[in-house]
Amino acid sequence: MNVLLSIIVAAVAVGVIVLIPWIGVGALDLRLLFGVLIPYAAMATFFVGLVVKVIGWARSPVPFRIPTTAGQMWSFPWIKHARIDNPKGGVGAVIRMAFEVLTFRSLFRNTRLEYRNTEDGPKIDYEWEKWLWLAALIFHYSFLVIFLRHFRFFMEPVPGFVHLLESLDGFMQMGIVPFSSLGVPGVFLTDMLIMVGITYLFVRRLYIPQARYISLPADYFPLFLILALAQSGILMRYLIRVDITAVKELAIGLFKFSPVVPAEGQIGVIFYIHLFIISTLIAYFPFSKLVHMAGVFLSPTRNLANNNRFVRHVNPWNYPVKFHTYAAYEDDFRDAMIEAGLPVEKGAESTAEEAEKE
Repeated sequence: MNVLLSIIVAAVAVGVIVLIPWIGVGALDLRLLFGVLIPYAAMATFFVGLVVKVIGWARSPVPFRIPTTAGQMWSFPWIKHARIDNPKGGVGAVIRMAFEVLTFRSLFRNTRLEYRNTEDGPKIDYEWEKWLWLAALIFHYSFLVIFLRHFRFFMEPVPGFVHLLESLDGFMQMGIVPFSSLGVPGVFLTDMLIMVGITYLFVRRLYIPQARYISLPADYFPLFLILALAQSGILMRYLIRVDITAVKELAIGLFKFSPVVPAEGQIGVIFYIHLFIISTLIAYFPFSKLVHMAGVFLSPTRNLANNNRFVRHVNPWNYPVKFHTYAAYEDDFRDAMIEAGLPVEKGAESTAEEAEKE
């Protein structure tokens, strides 16, 4: 599909998602639908879809060890062993998986092949994908911090770790005097970083020809959806004021399964847009590439130790098979084989003698 068409399709889809609550709440006053029913439906879709997906992965046969390795395997004592990149036991595999989940170790070591034009002609070159690793790290950790910060809307009293995160995330506001004088809330660092990270991931798909060639609307849609989610959240915090007390009352009610629909005009339409976007993202999550968050833990190329040299692995899914041996085959077709001139291990005479003895 054409790149521009893919971008337009994804952008229009996200635009429709923004317009639905805008019209539904702003014009039709469907606060119960968009404030209670849709979030519950999204969470149910998320949990059911994720459980089905994980069960499907868990049932996939992996009879042999197929870890992706990047170092020397354990062998003789005098040969240095890569304990993390090529673990021989469960402890090493757990450490390797921890590095993969927390620091994106394999992405850090990733390289990109490029053709460069030089004076001597085209040349193949390999470039370290350090900026992709850094942008992915910034985006994921910013998303995580923002998610944890939102716990203040679901819990009363607010946990101490949430206050600590807010203090660390908002340390830059100490030097922003104009904001405090104008009554504007202090800027959270993760609000800016998540926009930087998601923008880089989008621009990279346009800049690199290989990534642009394989990108489909399904690749741009989650980027635009998360971008719209971040923008609507930023608008609510810094530009369009909402009743935080009413928002927290609704959030706690949803969390305790006793929701209270806010009164008309108590919460602005921007909040319902933000809530509908996150509901769409939650419901879409199990059916998209975003589900790699759960899939990484069940990836046999990551979570298995490489012990093929000293442990014999037998396929547990093998079932007993009735073999038709060559001797039995010759017994069934010996006369026809002799008549056709085919060599046989036992001639007709020996067969007749065996028959007489019996």
